[in-house]
Amino acid sequence: AEQREHFGIMYLDSQHRLIAFQVHFTGTLTQTSVYPREVVKEALRLNAGAMIFAHNHPSGMPEPSRADEMLTKTLQEALALVDVKVLDHIIVGGTTTVSFAERGLI
Repeated sequence: AEQREHFGIMYLDSQHRLIAFQVHFTGTLTQTSVYPREVVKEALRLNAGAMIFAHNHPSGMPEPSRADEMLTKTLQEALALVDVKVLDHIIVGGTTTVSFAERGLI
C-alpha cells in the first residue's frame, strides 16, 4: 500500500476529453499541501476547460476529511475565476473510492 498522499489532476478540454494527467503534489502519510495558484497556472497553460481531482488516503479509508472538502471548495472558487469547471474529486482508500460528485459535494 502507498505510504504517502498523492494529489493528481486530470486536465480536460471543453468536451471533457483528457488533455493530461499529472500528479502535482506528494505529501506525508496524512496530508498533502496543494497550492491553488499552481493548479490555476497549469490549467491556463494547458488551456483546460474542466478538471477532475484525485488523491489517495494511505489509511485505506476514503472518507473525505473536512480539509479535503475545504480544499475542493477553494480550488473550485479559484478555477471558476478563469472559467474552468471542477467535475469531481475522487478519493481512493485501499480498493474503495469516494466521489464528491456522487455525494453532491461538487
